[in-house]
Amino acid sequence: MTGVLGAIADDFTGATDVAVAFRRGGLRTLLFFGVPPETEATPPHDAIVIALKSRAIPAADAVSLSLDALRRLRDRNAEQIYFKFCSTFDSTPRGNIGPVLDALSQASPPGSVLMTPSSPGHGRTQYQGHLFVGDTLLAESPMREHPATPMTDSHLPRLLRAQTTTPVSLVTHDVVRRGETALREAVHGETGYVLVDALTEDDLRLLGRVAVDSPLVAGAAGLAAGLAAARTSTTPLATETPAPSGPAVVLSGSCSARTLEQIAVMLRLGRPAYRLDPVSTPDPDALAASALAWYDSLDAGGPLIYSSASPADLQRTQRELGVARSAEILEKATGIIAVGLAGRGVRRLVAAGGETSGAVVTALDVRGGVIGAEAAPGVPWIHPVDERHPALLLKSGNFGEPGLLAMASGS
Repeated sequence: MTGVLGAIADDFTGATDVAVAFRRGGLRTLLFFGVPPETEATPPHDAIVIALKSRAIPAADAVSLSLDALRRLRDRNAEQIYFKFCSTFDSTPRGNIGPVLDALSQASPPGSVLMTPSSPGHGRTQYQGHLFVGDTLLAESPMREHPATPMTDSHLPRLLRAQTTTPVSLVTHDVVRRGETALREAVHGETGYVLVDALTEDDLRLLGRVAVDSPLVAGAAGLAAGLAAARTSTTPLATETPAPSGPAVVLSGSCSARTLEQIAVMLRLGRPAYRLDPVSTPDPDALAASALAWYDSLDAGGPLIYSSASPADLQRTQRELGVARSAEILEKATGIIAVGLAGRGVRRLVAAGGETSGAVVTALDVRGGVIGAEAAPGVPWIHPVDERHPALLLKSGNFGEPGLLAMASGS
C-alpha cells in the first residue's frame, strides 16, 4: 500500500508515541491535537496522526470523535487507518477499545483486523493471548490498581470480547514463528479482530508486512513501528530538531506507579514542588492562582507542580469530591497553570499523564507541531508550529526511567 497512513490515537501521549514510531520508520509524519479543520494546511507527508482524548470518556462520545477523525483522514487521502490504543490495553468492560474498533471497522472496507498491544521497547509483550508488563502478567502489575481502568485480567481475547460482539480470535506465537506465509494465512483466514502474539521487534516487523495492505489495523506503538517499516518512504527525513532550552516546569497528574517514582526522584533531588489539592481548594481558578503565586516566589529552576497521588490518597479525594468533579477541577486548573507559565516565559513544559497532557495542549491551543528529539523511547519533544508556545514533552504515565522528569526539566 502506497497511500497516506492515518492514525487515530485515544490520548495525546499515545499519539506522540505512535508518531515517533512512524517517524523512526522513515515516514514523514504530521501530528494534530484534535481533529484538524478542513482548511488546515499540511506539508508533504506519508502519515497523519490525530490525537484524541477518548480513552476514558463515555463510549458513545469516543466513537463519535473517532469517526470525525476518520472522516478527516479520509478527506486527506488516508488509505489505511491505524487505531492506536494503550500498550496496557487500558479499558473497562464497557470500552472504549471495542466500541471504537466496531465503529471504525464498520466504516472501513471488509476484512480481518490484525491487532496487538505488544510493544517490547516499553516492556509490553503478548504471549498465548496474555499481556505481560515486563515479566509480570498485566493483572499482577501496578495496572491492577489503576484508578480509571484497573486491569484485573491479562487475557486479551477475553478482555476484548467483553466490549464487542464482533468475533475475536487469537493467533499464537507458534504460528508467528512459522513465518510470513503461515501468519498471513492465519490472519486473513479469520473474520473480525485477530489478536496476534508478538515478543520481539522482529515479530512486529513481520506483523507489519502481513498487515501492510489491510484497511484497518490496531495496536500500540510497537505494531505501528512494524507497519511503518513495511511502508518506508523513500523521502529523506528532515534534520533532527535539537532539544529545546529555556526555563522548564513539570506538570504531573498521572497516578501511575512509574510517574510516582519519577516524582520521588525530583523530590529527593530537592526540586521545588507544589501539590495541587482539590479537596482543600475545590475552585480551579483559585487552585491555579495559588500554584502560580508559588511559582512566582521561586529562585530555583525546574520545579514540579503535581496532583499525582497514591491509590489510597486518590480514593480519598474521589470520595470527597466524586471522580468526575475531582478530575474536572484538576484538568481546568492544570490548563490555567500552563497558560500562566507560558505567559511567564516558561519555554519547556513537561506533562506527565494523558489527561494532564490533553489539558495542557487544549489550554494552550496547540494544534500540532514538529516531532523532535526523544527524551525517552516514545516520549519526544514537540515543537509547536506557533513559536510563541513552549516546547512540550507529553509523557504517558507508565513511560520513562525514574529520572526522566528530573532530566527533562533540568538546565
